[in-house]
Amino acid sequence: MKSPARRRPYGVKGAPYAHPSPATLERARSAPYFFLVPAALLFLLFFALPIGYAVWLSFRKVRVSGLGLGAGARAEVWAGLENYTAALSDGELLNGALRVLGYGCIVVPVMLGLALVFALMLDSERVRLTPFTRLAIFLPYAVPGVVAALLWGFLYLPDVSPFYFVLDRFGLPQPDLLDGGPLYLALSNIAVWGGTGFNMIVIYTALRAIPAEVYEAARLDGATPLQTALRIKIPMVAPSLVLTFFFSIIATLQVFNEPTTLKPLTNSVASTWSPLMKVYQDAFGNGDIHAAAAQATLIALATLLLSFGFLRTANRRTRQEAAR
Repeated sequence: MKSPARRRPYGVKGAPYAHPSPATLERARSAPYFFLVPAALLFLLFFALPIGYAVWLSFRKVRVSGLGLGAGARAEVWAGLENYTAALSDGELLNGALRVLGYGCIVVPVMLGLALVFALMLDSERVRLTPFTRLAIFLPYAVPGVVAALLWGFLYLPDVSPFYFVLDRFGLPQPDLLDGGPLYLALSNIAVWGGTGFNMIVIYTALRAIPAEVYEAARLDGATPLQTALRIKIPMVAPSLVLTFFFSIIATLQVFNEPTTLKPLTNSVASTWSPLMKVYQDAFGNGDIHAAAAQATLIALATLLLSFGFLRTANRRTRQEAAR
C-alpha cells in the first residue's frame, strides 16, 4: 500500500520540501537588516548627527573684527581646544557641578532606599490592596517634571502654601524652603517624589520573579520575614538595584527642570545653578553656542565615564562573588 503523496504548499513552485536556492537564502539573511533600517535612520538623524554637530561646534568660535558691524565682521573660525580650556576653568560651571553633587548625595540614597522599602512591603504577603498601593506610589512618576516642580513650588511659597497656614495656626516655626540650605531639600523632595515610583516598579518586578521555592525553603529553615528580606530578597534583586542606581546617576547629572522651574519663585536659584542650566544660559542667554557646545560635550563625557566606571565596578564585584 502506497503512502499518500504530500501536497505541494500553495504558491511554492518546484518539488515540495526542496532545499532553498542560494538566492532565497541570501534574501533570508538580509531580511533582518531591512527591518533595522528605520531604527538606524532615526538613530542617525536624531541622535548621532546632533551629537556630532555639537562636537564640531565645540571646536569653533566666532571671531569679531573691528566693531563687529558690516559684512564679514563676524566669522566662524577654528578654535581647537580653546572652548574646552575655558569651560574647565569656568568657576560657574564647576560650582554648578558641586551643587549637583550635593543634590545627588541627597536624592539617590533617599530615592532608592524608599523604592526598596516600598517594593519589599508590596511583596509581603500581609499587605492588603497591593494593586492600589502600587499604583498610588507609581502615579507621581506619570506627572511631568515641570508640572511637579510647579506644584511643589507653590506649596513651598509661604503666601499660598497650606502647610505654612497650618504651621502658623499652631504657632510652629515656618522655615523658608526656597532660601539657603533648605533649597537642596526642596529640590531633592521633588526628585524623590517623582522618581521613587519608577524605581519601586523595577525592584518590585525583580522580586516577583524570584521562585516561590526559595521562599518556601527559607520558611522551612525558620527564617523570619526580616531575615528573608535581608538575606534572600535584597541579594537576589542586586542587579535591579544596580540598574536603578545607574539611571539615578544619569538623571542627577542632567537635573534641569526643577531648578529652572523654581527660579522665578526665589532669588536663591541662579541661572547657572546646575551645569545644564549653565549650558542653556550660555547658548540662549549669552548667544555663545560654541562655548555651550563644549560644556555640553564635557557633561556628556563625565556622565559616560561615571556610568562606565560604576558598571565596570559592579560587574567586577559580581564576578568575584560568583567565583566564591
